[in-house]
Amino acid sequence: MARTRHRWRRRMLGVVAAAVIVPVAAMAAMWPVTPGVGNAEELVRAHLATQHAPELVALPSPDRVAQALIATEDSRFYSTPGIDPISAVRAGIAVLRGSGETGAATLEQQLAKNLYVAQDVGFATKVREAELAVKLDVRYSKDEVLRMYLAYVYFGHGFYGLPAAARGYFGVAPAELSWAQASMLAGLVLAPSAFDPLHHLSAARVRERHVLNRLVATHVLSSAQATAAFAAPLGLR
Repeated sequence: MARTRHRWRRRMLGVVAAAVIVPVAAMAAMWPVTPGVGNAEELVRAHLATQHAPELVALPSPDRVAQALIATEDSRFYSTPGIDPISAVRAGIAVLRGSGETGAATLEQQLAKNLYVAQDVGFATKVREAELAVKLDVRYSKDEVLRMYLAYVYFGHGFYGLPAAARGYFGVAPAELSWAQASMLAGLVLAPSAFDPLHHLSAARVRERHVLNRLVATHVLSSAQATAAFAAPLGLR
């Protein structure tokens, strides 16, 4: 029995070591051929122009949608270098096992995918996406990354970017959004059609509750504040 446990531990250590070494080696090999990201804001502006969306604007302080987005999509956003080492190891293990699961992407990875990476899948694509995410993290501050992300992302109903979504759904500027409204908008990022509050309000409310729960889990809101936010009127247009 002891020998079995020892073999199991050695096997697991080998899997974890390979999960770290393989992606790092792949990133090192592909780094020289991965493009720079100095034009990221230019690409965001070009995208907004094609969608007739508002120009980039400074994030209001405090920005509730940004806080809700981080809590839900990338809770370690401010402490990671564009990729999340914990998620990266999990993704490496998944690749070695052939499960196809690659783990949650950081906000930098999501932005990199939107701006630079074709929509195909595969290990090489994920490595390129991770490299671009690290380059974004080096080149831009976290607030600049958030600003570009929230300017680019689609919220449904033709609303590209946070200013258009805030005014389109609720008739207010981003700085005027309540926690209820901000949580609903942050929840839309995952699947704008599935959580469309105008056509699928019940699903949108379930998603809003999840976002509020994440805000509690990440100590942005108390349980009482989250409950009050969920009970507050949404004011959908």
